Amino acid sequence: MTYIIIHALAPIFVIMLLGFYAGKAKMVDNQNVSLLNIFVMDFALPAALFSATVQTPWLGIVQQSPLIVVLVLAMWLTYAAIYFVSTRLFHKSPQDAAVLTLTVALPNYAALGLPILGSVLGESPGTSLSVAVSIACGSVLMTPFCLLILEREKARAAGGVQQAGARMLPLLMWRSVIKPIVWGPLLGVVLSAVGVRMPEMVLAAIKPLGLAATAAALFLTGVILSARRLQINASVLLASVTKLLIQPFIAWGIVLALGLHGSVAITAILMIALSAGFFGIVFGNRFGVQSPDAEATLLISSVLCILTLPLFITLTAGL
Repeated sequence: MTYIIIHALAPIFVIMLLGFYAGKAKMVDNQNVSLLNIFVMDFALPAALFSATVQTPWLGIVQQSPLIVVLVLAMWLTYAAIYFVSTRLFHKSPQDAAVLTLTVALPNYAALGLPILGSVLGESPGTSLSVAVSIACGSVLMTPFCLLILEREKARAAGGVQQAGARMLPLLMWRSVIKPIVWGPLLGVVLSAVGVRMPEMVLAAIKPLGLAATAAALFLTGVILSARRLQINASVLLASVTKLLIQPFIAWGIVLALGLHGSVAITAILMIALSAGFFGIVFGNRFGVQSPDAEATLLISSVLCILTLPLFITLTAGL
């Protein structure tokens, strides 16, 4: 099992390392990655998430509702706790806290979901559906929180928001929703719900973008990291422990509270037990927000999940 996990993680480290090398060697300007960021955030990732959600049968999504409940609650609880601690205890700015929080709360479903779940439960349409639903939950129900905070602080810096008044909420939500990274997967869910089947020609046309999404995002993350220095502090340690241990046990508690068992319970816990995702760092970079703690958490959790994932795979074997 450890070999399978390392095999699943290897592409992540290799692609991030290539991006890191490209940035350090000045093959890519690691101080100005706006063009690559636009490609990833406005084209590649939205295309990948749209393809995943629009091809997910609505009945299948409904049948996955117990999984959705566990994932969403575990992510929301983690998001609220880390954001509170980051702003109140560590006195981070709202932007920095939002980036760190999304990095911790949203697991790396896109890169690790299918390899890990397939190795435990076997590769099947049901496994692929569970991963697609997990990605949809994260992109539609989690990323808008981070975008909302980043948009709010951007408006404040520009003098557009003097106070965090409720009257500004619709505008800020609209600015978040109109971003391709949000409306892409959301559109896929809506089309699936109303029974619209996308023509094969359309799916084939955007497939190359989707295939490039994860690799481009990881390469971009490596380039971003090449311009930073790894810093380990109390915030990073707390974030890493939360991601690797506390959040999976939160999911486990929700599973027990709901009386779930079998493949649904195992899927929910293992999906949450994955390492930190890269969305937060990429989002932050798009808004000019650097979070060294989020970057350190991403690296540390990606390495140490080689130890924690086998632990949860073993523990969930009896569910």
